[in-house]
Formats: sequence, structure tokens, C-alpha cells
Amino acid sequence: MVFMADGSVESRTRDRVRRTVGEQGPISARELAGQLGLTPAAVRRHLDALEEAQFIIEHEPPPGPRGRGRPARSFVLTDLGQEQFTNSYDEIATAALRFLEERSGEPAVDQFAEAQVQELEARLRPIVEAAGDDLTDRIEALATALSGEGFAASTRAVAEGTGLAGIQLCQGHCPVRNVATEFRQFCDAETEAISRLLGVHVQRLATLAGGEHVCTTYIPTAALSEGPVVVESTEGRSMR
Repeated sequence: MVFMADGSVESRTRDRVRRTVGEQGPISARELAGQLGLTPAAVRRHLDALEEAQFIIEHEPPPGPRGRGRPARSFVLTDLGQEQFTNSYDEIATAALRFLEERSGEPAVDQFAEAQVQELEARLRPIVEAAGDDLTDRIEALATALSGEGFAASTRAVAEGTGLAGIQLCQGHCPVRNVATEFRQFCDAETEAISRLLGVHVQRLATLAGGEHVCTTYIPTAALSEGPVVVESTEGRSMR
């Protein structure tokens, strides 16, 4: 299907909407209108067209602590929409990792994934450290740094005022999504790096590589003395 290829103002605006959904999703129509300077009616028209073309889909929040009230409809990219960001070297990288696994075994892939993520962690650490000791400030700094690395990261508070209070770190894009779909070591190594950077235990609730429409990491901000927290995960695990 050919879509948004005529170069018109309408198609360029629609592409801006699609890219913003990819970079900041889940995102609501009202948020899109505010950020892009469009009317709510114009945003809805573009969202309807993108949804019909199967580039975006309404976001279903992952299991976990939620605040009161029904949240506004928000949108994320579908797999088709994600393909617009796909790195052309994914197939080569995946083939190379398969070769490495066949020749040297799974531990070699584990070590490779950890080494790659450690390089990312080293680039992110100065930015996070510069934010100081406040956990919320560090999380915001991490989100900004991740966006600079192409992860389209954003944050949102959840369950405020309760023992399950926390911040969800959302990543609307993963530069290695196609590779990580087969080699989940990259997701595991990234989660551990986030924990080290923030100095707290975190829980990965969902991943793009696992078939979700956004990577979501739950970071508890309630007092640690309140006891263990259990958060259900779409990855089939829970945090305690």
C-alpha cells in the first residue's frame, strides 16, 4: 500500500503526526494537537487516516498500578509504522548473531549484548549523574538521554499517593527491535543498565521486541520501607 507519498502539505502534516506518535507514544490527540499546533479536528482526521492505514493503533495500557479515572485514548505505532524507523542493517546483524551463537554458544551472545548495552550505559551515565541524587530528576534525565540515542523515551507518573507510586519509562522506538525480537538478551541487558543508572530495582513491563507497541519500564518511587511491590508484567514476570 502506498501512503503519504504525494509531498502535499496534508501528507507532510500526516507524516509529522506519525513521527510524533512514534517518538512520544503513547500520546493522545489533545497532546498531539498542542505539540504540533494543529486543531483537534485536524489531528483526529490524521489519526483516523493513519489508523485506517494500519500505521497506528489505540494503546492498551500494560498491567500495573493505575491512577483514578479513565485515561484519554492514546496511540502508538503498529509494527508497520515501526518499520519506518527500521535500520537496514538489521538482517545482517541478526545473521551475525546467529553465526556467533552457532559457533560459540549462547553465552557469547549474552556477552555481546551486555558489551553493547554497557557502551550505551557509559554514554548515558554522565547525563544521569549530572541530574543529581533526586530519583525523579534522574529518570527525566535518562529519558532525555535515551531520546537522544533514538529510543523516543518519555515518562509518566502512576499510582501517585499510594504504596505503588512510580514512574513508567516508555520507549516508543527501539533501534535494535528486530534483532532483540530474536535475541532477548538485549532487552534483559538494557533493563539491568536502567537499574544501575538509577540505583533502584526496576521492572520491565512490556517490550517492542515482545510484541507490545511500546517498551515500558516501571520504576518505583514510593518509600522502599513500605515493603515489596508486586507489579504484573506482560512479559510473564512480576516484580517483588
